[in-house]
Amino acid sequence: HTGKVGVLATPTTFSGDLYASVVERFAKNVEIFQDTCPGLVESIETGDIQGNEPRQILEKALHPMLAEGIDTIVMGCTHYPFVIPLIQSITGPEVRIIDPAPAIARQTQRLLERYQILNPQQETGCLQYFTSDDAQKFTALLPVLLGQKGSVEKVYWKEVLTLGENLANYPE
Repeated sequence: HTGKVGVLATPTTFSGDLYASVVERFAKNVEIFQDTCPGLVESIETGDIQGNEPRQILEKALHPMLAEGIDTIVMGCTHYPFVIPLIQSITGPEVRIIDPAPAIARQTQRLLERYQILNPQQETGCLQYFTSDDAQKFTALLPVLLGQKGSVEKVYWKEVLTLGENLANYPE
């Protein structure tokens, strides 16, 4: 409503082509306030999602944005949704928080359906988690971040796909 939006993301996200293209397409008449929240990812990865350290990091990022009159915060990092309750406690209910995770999940489902690799069974399968970080560390964080346990496997990036590439060309 105010035309002023805050974006919380990592430096890598802000410097990427995808971020630039999204801003170009959807934010022509919007003033964007960016912050990388230094130390927040590391805090979340230790399981500290409600303590003083993440609160101080977020207050340092959000108070200047709030002073500028933002009415929306966009999460641009997969870690940051874990601190949405903390963000809401700082911004109050009048600031809308956009978490892109549900849209990413819907797009993942569409791709799985398109390439016919979605689990066809109606029953719930087992949950398995993949991380590019330390699997043992992530296993310990699951109960803290997601409230559950599960199998965690480390994965390695072989190649990065761009949007629109045909996944059928990548059978592995």
